Amino acid sequence: MTHRLTCILHIVLLSFLFLFVSCTSAIYKEMYPTLMDGRYDSEFPYQACSEQLEQIGESVQRINTMTSYRTYYFPPEEGVTLDRITPALLRVTEKASFLTNSEVAGTATVVAYEGRQIALLTSAHIVDFADTLITYYAGEDKKPSPYIKNIALKTNQAIFLGSFLQGGTLRILAMDRQSDIALIGASLEEQPPIPFSVFKYPVGKARDLEWGTFVYLFGYPAGYKIVTKGIVSSPNRDRQGSFLIDAVLAGGASGGIALAIRDGVPNFELVGMVSTLSGQTWHALVPSPSVGELNYSPNDPYDGPMFIDRKRDIQYGITHVLPIESIVSFVERHRAALLQRGYKLTTFRQTAKAPS
Repeated sequence: MTHRLTCILHIVLLSFLFLFVSCTSAIYKEMYPTLMDGRYDSEFPYQACSEQLEQIGESVQRINTMTSYRTYYFPPEEGVTLDRITPALLRVTEKASFLTNSEVAGTATVVAYEGRQIALLTSAHIVDFADTLITYYAGEDKKPSPYIKNIALKTNQAIFLGSFLQGGTLRILAMDRQSDIALIGASLEEQPPIPFSVFKYPVGKARDLEWGTFVYLFGYPAGYKIVTKGIVSSPNRDRQGSFLIDAVLAGGASGGIALAIRDGVPNFELVGMVSTLSGQTWHALVPSPSVGELNYSPNDPYDGPMFIDRKRDIQYGITHVLPIESIVSFVERHRAALLQRGYKLTTFRQTAKAPS
């Protein structure tokens, strides 16, 4: 009798479990009817993904590029043209020259790390600066004349990893100015106390993104490590598959990565890299750079030389993203040369499956 009662209880329990699983499955399908459709998700993740986000974030690093220029000024009455610029002329005018230093911060992602050799993906405009900058006097027609007002020559440039300055400076391994992609790297002078984490999630397909696709973004806007979310707009804006997102970012986010989710967590795929933040550029008159760090009061009249400084106001909520297809193409063009130098970029060999 006891054995029979036990069997009946087991049958009832199994029936209850079967009904619970069936109901759960029905509810799940009702709540997320298109979750397993092979497309990128356009809804907020239905389950926790902090562990995956933390893992991805560990591969994202802050970089700083410091650049120095020596600027030479030529009075208009001298009528200096480009063909007259010689080392001898620069030596004569060196006493009137001055040094300027600028620093640009951005984001880079570790894509290769073995031993002390490291390679990172970033935007070209963060690490690429012209060797020579020339400003011409305006002619009577308000267009640039052939006469040079000043010429700035780059004297030094250094790229640093913000989290490991002891590792030394990085160099540009490969770059495409037009696409705004760069790979930077170095053989670190010291072994970091904590090994760098390499980005290991598969690459996706930006061409599969749709209006409203949900994406995560990682970067260092204003120098702070941030993970945020965004919604895709204007997918496939060009032949490469670039797109816009509405994430509110600040300067320093360029070079950050964008990831979409295909059929739910944890199926993250790399779909692009933050290229530029939309904004408007304007010019302002500023005191001489030689004022430097002096405690100059803005209430005092200034009668020294004036310079034109270019300012930029960011239009928050409009961010341009470079598609992963352009990045993969860039890496493939340089893969053989990078391999000869010891950089194995296995990350970009992983290709996501096409949606069914």
